[in-house]
Amino acid sequence: MSIEPTEEEAAAARTVFGPRLDLAYAYAQALSTAGVERGLIGPREAERIWERHLLNCAVLQELVPADAELGDVGSGAGLPGIPVAIARPDLTVYLIEPMLRRTTWLREIIAELDLTNVEIIRAKAHIVAESKQHFDVVTSRAVAALPTLAAWSMPLVNKDGQLLAIKGDTAAEELAAAGDVLAELGASSSEVVRCGEAVLKTPTTAVRIVAGRQGQLPKKKAAAASGAPKKKKSPAGGSSTGKRR
Repeated sequence: MSIEPTEEEAAAARTVFGPRLDLAYAYAQALSTAGVERGLIGPREAERIWERHLLNCAVLQELVPADAELGDVGSGAGLPGIPVAIARPDLTVYLIEPMLRRTTWLREIIAELDLTNVEIIRAKAHIVAESKQHFDVVTSRAVAALPTLAAWSMPLVNKDGQLLAIKGDTAAEELAAAGDVLAELGASSSEVVRCGEAVLKTPTTAVRIVAGRQGQLPKKKAAAASGAPKKKKSPAGGSSTGKRR
């Protein structure tokens, strides 16, 4: 089933994707056919592939600086990473996805579209973080609640880089709930932002978090990754390594 955009969506797509519009159409076709057949998106989603998926994701590129390296956590069918990569050929986009059936799809669609600025990392976010790979921007959509997502994703962000999470109506509430986690992870600022206001009837709502330091694992994860032994407690509750006085 091929889903054509409405006139309004087509006009927005011309603005957002520019000379790479044909790639956006090919990706939409693949999502609404093979993507549905292989369980990457629901059957009902095919009918709103442009508004809800391609355009909603692609406008996130308004917040991404030129020539950046971008990691897309929990990429699934390639959202938001592939629409952003189509709209911005200057970026290098890494699709981070642990499930084999999804990465198989991603490799096929990247080859079909000849997206030379996209690479795939088959791994969970914390494994990538433990490998010390960092990105200027880390994106996500519909992956986890923000406190959990931040714990997974902030360790991947370069100092002064950004975490951009598409969140919709729950953005402000989730940002408030993530305050303690963001402080532990060294966030220097956070805010709710809207993208695509000039082209979309319903702009995309996202949370933007700026990293105040190079990506760093939460304390518990860092200790596990380093192999450092946990301190044992003495019966009195003190450290077993301390001397008695």
